[in-house]
Amino acid sequence: MSSAYLLVSHGSRDPRPEIAMQQLAKLVANKLQIPEKFVGTASLEVNPEPLHEQIKQFAQSAVLLGCRRLKIMPIFLLSGVHVMTDIPAEVALAKQAVGEDITIDLQPYLGSHPNLQRFFQQQLATIKADAGILLSHGSRRPGSQQPIETIAANLGLVTAYWSVAPTLESRIQELVTFGKQEIAILPYFLFPGGITDAIAQAVDELKLQFPGVSFYLAAPLGASDELAILIGDLIHA
Repeated sequence: MSSAYLLVSHGSRDPRPEIAMQQLAKLVANKLQIPEKFVGTASLEVNPEPLHEQIKQFAQSAVLLGCRRLKIMPIFLLSGVHVMTDIPAEVALAKQAVGEDITIDLQPYLGSHPNLQRFFQQQLATIKADAGILLSHGSRRPGSQQPIETIAANLGLVTAYWSVAPTLESRIQELVTFGKQEIAILPYFLFPGGITDAIAQAVDELKLQFPGVSFYLAAPLGASDELAILIGDLIHA
């Protein structure tokens, strides 16, 4: 093997995202038709070691396996500060640490793939609703939310954000004012975790607040063959 691959996520104290990342790494290895040991995972936060150290250790293991190149794949949906600043800085530190033993390349982040919106098209096809909301975490970084806005516009949805305005509740209020009675909520999140649990609780509260409205909460993307295919595309970009 000439290349190894490292999937980098945000990291969480909730065990579910890490389990999903391990599943995703296996699916990526299967799609690339390579042994699983050539695809690893690392996290930016909630790890005893900083990301650059995780990269260095995986790079050293890859060299022992005969690899001359390591490709870093950010498993992030938004181009916020982690994607634009933190991960590149950690990769630069790792490059200094490993020297010329192996080439380390940083690939485009997952959310930049143009076919990501197909996941939400498939979800909408299974839901009966007269309005829909694409709900993302949100970021204060200028321009970082444009991909979500574009996907929402292409699918005839409106956007809402968990951490910035417009909020889910405010969007629901707007749609109800316009007479919408069946509202689909599509989380723009990778895996189940603390935030998706909080979203589900918020939707339960909205059901009480708007008893005449039917709400349909879709699942986050999850580890899947389809997601592994998108990652494979970006790995070879």
